[in-house]
Amino acid sequence: MAEYRTALTTSFLFKFWAVSCCALRIACAESALAHELNEEERVVSKARQEYAPVEDRAIVGKGVAHLAALKQVTGEARYVDDMPPIAGELHVGLVLSTRAHAHILGINADKALALPGVVRVLTARDVPGENHWNIFKDEEILPADTVHYYGQPLALVLATTQKTAQEAARLVAVAYEELPAVLSIRDAVAQSSFYDETRQLINGDVDKALAAADLVLEGESYCGAQEHFYLETMGAIAVPKGEDGEMEVFASTQNPTEAQMVVAEVLGVPASRVVCRVKRMGGGFGGKESRSVLIAAFAALGAHHTGRSVRIALDRDEDMQVSGQRHPFYGRWTVGVTKEGRILGLRARIYSNGGFSHDLSIGVLERAVSHLDNCYRMPATDFVGRVCRTNTQSNTAFRSFGGCQGMFLSENMLCEVADRLNLSVDHVREINLYRTGDVTPFSQKLDDWNVPQMWAQLKSKACYDERRQAVDEFNRQSTHRKRGLAMLPTKFGISFGVKHLNQGMALVHVYMDGSVLVAHGGTEMGQGLHTKMAMVAAETLELPLESIFISETATNTAANTSPTAASASSDLNGFAVYNACKELADRLRPYRERMAGEPFAKIAKVAYLDRCNLTAAGHYCTPDIGFNWMKNEGLLYFYFTQGVAIAE
Repeated sequence: MAEYRTALTTSFLFKFWAVSCCALRIACAESALAHELNEEERVVSKARQEYAPVEDRAIVGKGVAHLAALKQVTGEARYVDDMPPIAGELHVGLVLSTRAHAHILGINADKALALPGVVRVLTARDVPGENHWNIFKDEEILPADTVHYYGQPLALVLATTQKTAQEAARLVAVAYEELPAVLSIRDAVAQSSFYDETRQLINGDVDKALAAADLVLEGESYCGAQEHFYLETMGAIAVPKGEDGEMEVFASTQNPTEAQMVVAEVLGVPASRVVCRVKRMGGGFGGKESRSVLIAAFAALGAHHTGRSVRIALDRDEDMQVSGQRHPFYGRWTVGVTKEGRILGLRARIYSNGGFSHDLSIGVLERAVSHLDNCYRMPATDFVGRVCRTNTQSNTAFRSFGGCQGMFLSENMLCEVADRLNLSVDHVREINLYRTGDVTPFSQKLDDWNVPQMWAQLKSKACYDERRQAVDEFNRQSTHRKRGLAMLPTKFGISFGVKHLNQGMALVHVYMDGSVLVAHGGTEMGQGLHTKMAMVAAETLELPLESIFISETATNTAANTSPTAASASSDLNGFAVYNACKELADRLRPYRERMAGEPFAKIAKVAYLDRCNLTAAGHYCTPDIGFNWMKNEGLLYFYFTQGVAIAE
């Protein structure tokens, strides 16, 4: 942000002046401060991980290394763009909008087509099927008439090399008629540029709570965007099969099923003709949950028209222009508290920057609104959230999916309250912590609630009070160099906000040599999901971990899957893997009992010869889940992860 860059530059200039004055022995106030500004030698920090040992399980819960860790650190692990090219393969270059909001008057690709190596230029007219996509169908694969943000892809150049494709894309001339643009949350709020949907949670009488409060405080909070910056940028390879409209797509995506469905719709073929495969991703963090689908569609569109394999691998600047970021949020709040700092009521109006299309912004808003309470009891609440429509990239999923933005707004509010009451913010946090049996603003009772106990335990173990005294003393004596110390609790709801996504599936094969192949609906992006699924399979089948193999996630072996998101994939797919393996274990039990002591390979061969089915499918759906936002009824989250952390 401009303000940050200005402050940083000014700080460097001040430091230069103070240190120079000291070195030149110029007597001035700044010279006396130079000792504070010199770099300090810091000792190497230390870390120790402690966790309760799991004694009653053979594999699950043990400290097992990521199964692909050695491949990743040695460079053996393959990602999409590492795949060898197929003969005749083409590359995609993106023609990007140079206007934030404008009518497209014309696209002239003559200069691009004249460049050696350029095969074709595709526009919206070349989409054979459905040109609109996402849940709300309010975004075009390629815009037909209007561009909605700077950097929006509006044409595809297909060429024999990536360099040629990108060079040709810059030669495509686009004529525009500029339109008014909305570029920030505050502008959107001022102009009432909102999407239709509203989310609210109202409990108790906020006006009465504010009237009874010793202090009523009003304020605003803002948190900006954040780039995902996954190490592997967006990419995909589409390979046409040459018959029946079949298409194979290798994609870096958290959501192979949506990639499959959108590609099928764009090409005008049944979903059964499209297979999307994901070996692994080099990071995702939510950024590849939905926006990666568009990249897969671009590759498939090129492959459809040329009959050749088409590869797209975005450069970092292209990725950052085309894809969305973490949603910026702006909040206005009014809180009533007692003189001791106890919250009586909170009214909050929060706004997110959704960008030019819905994408996943309503889900992000729901989680932000439902995490405004963080870990604090608020007897009366009036939360209302809206998504702003702006002429920026469509902002998208990012770790916590709106949860951290909601928590940030409330934590910022508590800091303001503590300052006004001249209290420690740690004290304000502690006295407002939920207790077991309390009810959240979304009507969920907290039964399994451990945050107060964790707060007290960590505070004691980390000698927090002594650290606080030391930090405060240092800051009193130092004018410009400051130390920081904070202690924060969190709770995070585990479940997708959309009920039907709370399901997982798995397909497990036992082969005659005793090896096991597991396929499930989750994707691997470095978080170790495949490792955990292999551990579940090994323990359920009573086999060593080395016997289990997970090759990839593919829509022809794991169909109709949910995206790997919401911190729910281990639960959903893990139970599905367990259910499939439990069925296989039950089928094999008679053979194991009859052949006790024999190697599993021999047992599997005998079972096969006896015509025992050595394949099983597993399915799992989260029970009891389902929330009605209009009535504030139902179970929004199956459970909460809970934590307390100290940072210095």
